[in-house]
Amino acid sequence: MAISEFKLPEGVRAHAFQSPTLLAEGLALKVAEQLRTAIAARGVATLVVSGGRSPVAFFQHLAKQALEWSKVVVSLADERWVPVEHADSNAGLLKRYLLQGAAAEARFVSLYSPAPSLELAAEQAEGVLAELPPIDVLILGMGDDGHTASLFPNSPNLAEALQADGSRRCWPMLAPTVPHQRLTMSRALLASARSIVLSISGQSKLTTLSAALAGDLVAEMPIRAFLQPPLEIYWCP
Repeated sequence: MAISEFKLPEGVRAHAFQSPTLLAEGLALKVAEQLRTAIAARGVATLVVSGGRSPVAFFQHLAKQALEWSKVVVSLADERWVPVEHADSNAGLLKRYLLQGAAAEARFVSLYSPAPSLELAAEQAEGVLAELPPIDVLILGMGDDGHTASLFPNSPNLAEALQADGSRRCWPMLAPTVPHQRLTMSRALLASARSIVLSISGQSKLTTLSAALAGDLVAEMPIRAFLQPPLEIYWCP
């Protein structure tokens, strides 16, 4: 199975790379160009990324790009409800691999807060995200269950978080794996991005993508909410 064999929705483009390194380099060049364009047009550029181990190489390449980093706002599509010092913190991952060198001048908007409960943490993140400039570039990943960000199938609050016209920006979510507690941007906020990239690697992700394209029940595979323009898919073996 190859990404070139897929029948994608009209307006959705796929880009295949020979290795994870080449994908990370290509994606970093694309994102840097888009951020420069946004800065030139509006004086600020907002980048929202996904966490986990997969994007580390992309973060490292992007950090080396020549950008007016002080005019870039960076946030996360989702976050584990753990302190930044915790090994599972997406914010900690960004600080280690993206917000380094010149890129440390970017303004980071965190979803995490040490609130008494996950629900209160989501409420606090809601207030923080109300001040987030419009999203210029969104980088999504995808799990083998079809989740993206922390929009997990069968999670409480999923139906509300998937409302295309919802006004809420952040929701508390539960993942099927440890750590269970997550914070995620809503579908409505994520889908407002001017440019959206789904970055995936490996044959198993192509199998998942094929299943997602074959159906239309968004709650079953939340990635389906984003399989339309302006999405671009970046894939490597």
